Amino acid sequence: MVEAKHWTVLEAGRVRCELCPHHCTLSDEQAGICLGRVNKNGKLYSTNYGQVVSAAVDPIEKKPLYHFFPGSVILSVGPNGCNFRCPYCQNWEIAQQPAHTSFVTPQELVKNAGRDRSIGISYTYAEPLIWYEYVLECSRLAKEAGLVNVLVTNGFIEETPLKELLPFVDALNIDVKSIREEFYRKLCKASLAPVLRTCEMAKKVAHVELTNLLIPGENDQKEDIAELVHWTASKLGKETPLHFSRYFPHYKFTVNPTPESTVFAAYEIGKKELFYCYIGNIYSKNGAASYCPKCGNVLVERVGYSVKITGIREKKCSRCGRKADFVL
Repeated sequence: MVEAKHWTVLEAGRVRCELCPHHCTLSDEQAGICLGRVNKNGKLYSTNYGQVVSAAVDPIEKKPLYHFFPGSVILSVGPNGCNFRCPYCQNWEIAQQPAHTSFVTPQELVKNAGRDRSIGISYTYAEPLIWYEYVLECSRLAKEAGLVNVLVTNGFIEETPLKELLPFVDALNIDVKSIREEFYRKLCKASLAPVLRTCEMAKKVAHVELTNLLIPGENDQKEDIAELVHWTASKLGKETPLHFSRYFPHYKFTVNPTPESTVFAAYEIGKKELFYCYIGNIYSKNGAASYCPKCGNVLVERVGYSVKITGIREKKCSRCGRKADFVL
C-alpha cells in the first residue's frame, strides 16, 4: 500500500480521488468504485499497489494489437478491480469483486519481463489505469531497461494523470464500447467523452488500436458502427486499426451471442473509411490478415495466434513500396 497520486483533501476527513472522472468522494475507510483506492485517516492510498491478480506471457495479438511487433510475446499482468460496472464483463471474477492477489515489486516485474522472449509488459486483464501508481513506476523502470509498455484499457482517466503516464507507454488497445453516451451511462456507469479524449491524447505519442465489442440491441446498429468508424478515421487517422469483436453471454448479461453476420457487416462498414479492420471471437481468415491499403498485398497472415509477416520488407510493402503502418 502506498499513498495515492491525484487526490484532494476535503472537510471532515474526507478526500476526493481525481484519477478518473468518477471523482469518488470517500469518508474514512471507504474505498472507491475501482476497489483499489481507500481513504485512511484523511489520506488516499493505493491499496492495490503491487498486487497482481493474474500473470502470463501472451501473444501480442491477444491484447489485441496487430500492428505492434506482430508475432511477439509479452508479459501480461493485471490488477483486481475496475472503474466500470459493465454487466457483460468478460473478466468479472477479477474485475468486479475482490480476488486473490500476489505481491510483486516493480523491480521483480521488470526483471521477469525481460525473460522468455517477452518484449516488455502489458498491463491488462482487468482495468490497469486503476493500478496507476504501480503502472507508473513499473513503466518507468521498464523503459530504462529497454522494454516496451502496453496498456489494454477502457481509457477512463483524467487528463492530468494520463499526461504523466503517457511518456512511458508505447502502445495501447483502448476499448471504445460505443460511440453513444447513453450506452456508457446505462451499462458502464461511466461516460464517453473522457474515453475519446484518451484516444486522441494517446494517438499523439503512442501506437493506438481500438476494440469494439458488438452487443445485440445495445451498440450493434449500423448507424452507430458507421459513426464510430468515421470518428476513428477523422480524429485518429485512417491507419488506426479497429477490432470488431463478437459478444457472448457472461456475468449478468444473458442476451444471445452476436450473430456472425453483424460482425462481418461491421467489418465491411469499417473498411469503407479505415485501412485496417479486424474481426475478433470468430474464425475468419479475411478478418485477421493485414492488407496493404494501396495495392492489396497481404502484409501479415494470421491464423489464430500463428503470425507470418509475408509482405513487409524493410518496413515497406514488398509489392508497391508503401510505408507499412506497423511498429516493427
